[in-house]
Amino acid sequence: MNTHFRNTLAALALLAAGASSTAHANLLGDLKSQAGNYAMPAVGASTIGNAAGVLQYCVKNNYLGSDAASVKDKLLSKITGQKQQQAGYANGAKGLLQGGDGKSLNLKAVSGKLKTKACDYVLKNASSLV
Repeated sequence: MNTHFRNTLAALALLAAGASSTAHANLLGDLKSQAGNYAMPAVGASTIGNAAGVLQYCVKNNYLGSDAASVKDKLLSKITGQKQQQAGYANGAKGLLQGGDGKSLNLKAVSGKLKTKACDYVLKNASSLV
């Protein structure tokens, strides 16, 4: 059983048992720390369509400035006619970051701070692909 899952179960058990607020605060801090160390999905040549879609999502929702749109457009020019990449774009535009390593992150399900970090991460990595 992974550490994150065990900590989540422990948090739920503490809540159910009516544990002290200090125990809640400590466990909540541990969970937040783990979220801050979340390993982002790998962005690479095999996922440029998804990266372009995520950039679209990030610009549309004001997590990145309009300068990211030019990177997105350059990525899109590389995937014209590739169905798998176009499907990746569609998922990315909905906020689903999919990595070439099989990991994924649904941006709609995370806090604003993590969304901003994820958007910055994708922009940085996508810029190296254009």
